[in-house]
This record gives sequence, structure tokens and C-alpha cells, in this order.
Amino acid sequence: MRVAIITGASRGLGLALATALAEQDWRLVIDGRDAEALADAAALLRTATAIPGDVTDPAHRAALVGAAETLGGASLLVNNAGILGPSPQPRLADYPLDALREVYEVNVHGPLGLIQWALPALRERRGAIVNITSDAAAEAYPGWGGYGSAKAAIEQASRVLAAEEPDVRVWWVDPGDLRTRMHQQAFPGEDISDRPEPDTVVPAFLRLLATNPASGRVRLADMAVLT
Repeated sequence: MRVAIITGASRGLGLALATALAEQDWRLVIDGRDAEALADAAALLRTATAIPGDVTDPAHRAALVGAAETLGGASLLVNNAGILGPSPQPRLADYPLDALREVYEVNVHGPLGLIQWALPALRERRGAIVNITSDAAAEAYPGWGGYGSAKAAIEQASRVLAAEEPDVRVWWVDPGDLRTRMHQQAFPGEDISDRPEPDTVVPAFLRLLATNPASGRVRLADMAVLT
């Protein structure tokens, strides 16, 4: 029985990935900060253990890994939970440092803390870690300094982790621009209906798991070209 932990799975990309894995008979442990939305997601998935909470909370991270252990132990961890920060996004010259600190807590410290808890099981099962990232980690877009620099930090942490953990696959995955609530927050008042829905990248994600390439940065658009 394959077990996956997916954070931020109450909606958007996290829910799309969880739905696809559930259809492939994975047992899931999912979380989200919105308890009601998470309960709705769990009702759709049926085989998922839903634990509402925040990845910045050490007790919550321990609960996620503990729940996976009761199912047999995680062989996949998807760090999808994240926040954009202030919207509209401020330039770095005006970025409130308290808000920046929260962006780093959620997008960097939380995922790394969960990885630390999950690593023993992942090493044992020669499993995989997926850290969801963004092209804003590699490109300089005005207004994206807070979110982008946090994603750049988790990408570098992923690179080092891949070098330190040869028995675990570590992929930092750029899903591309998607029609999600977070993406709408990045462009308040704008029409983002031209962006694809999250479920459109699911086949590329499943191909990533099936082909199991070496650790590294992955653009799901590139995986889709190969299908």
C-alpha cells in the first residue's frame, strides 16, 4: 500500500494531485488550514486522512507523519501548501518585514520541518519528496520578491537535500501558471481564465512518479511534452 502526505490539499493543485493518487489506490494524509474545505476534499477522496492545521506548527507536522505511519509509512511527501504574501504584491523597497517573515515560515521553514519528520520513513522506502516551486524562484519579476525569494530558498534547500539524501528522490517541481486562488490573489481584479486548470498538469505529475528520474528541478510542462 503506497502512502502519500500532501499538504495544501483542500483545493487547487493539491486537491488535483490528491484526487489522481487516490484513483491509483494511494492512501493519503492531507492537510489544509481551512477545516471546512479540507473536510469537503476528504469526502471526495474517501480514502484520505484529513488533518486540518498549519505547516508552521511543529505539532501539526508531527501529526501528519504519525498519521502516515499508521497507514504503513509515507513513501511520498508533496509540499504543496504555501502563501503568496500581501496582495497586491509590494516591491521589495516597501515589503513589510513581518509579512515577509510569514512568507518564509510557510514556504520554507514549514516544508523543511515536515521533511525532517518524514525523512526516516522516506529513506526506508526509498521514497520521494516533491517541493512545489515556481518560475518566480528563478526569474526576476517586479513585485514577486517576497514569494520568489522564498521559493528560491526552498529550491536551494532541495538541491542540498538531494546531495545529502541519495536514497530519496527530491524534486522541486514548477507546475506553471494555473487557475488557482493563489494565482488570482497575485493578480487582484484581473481575469485569469486563460490560465489552465490545475488538473491539466496531473498527467505530467503522474509521469514524474512513474519514470522516477534523478533528483532535480522539474517543469511539468517539459514532462507533458514526453507523454
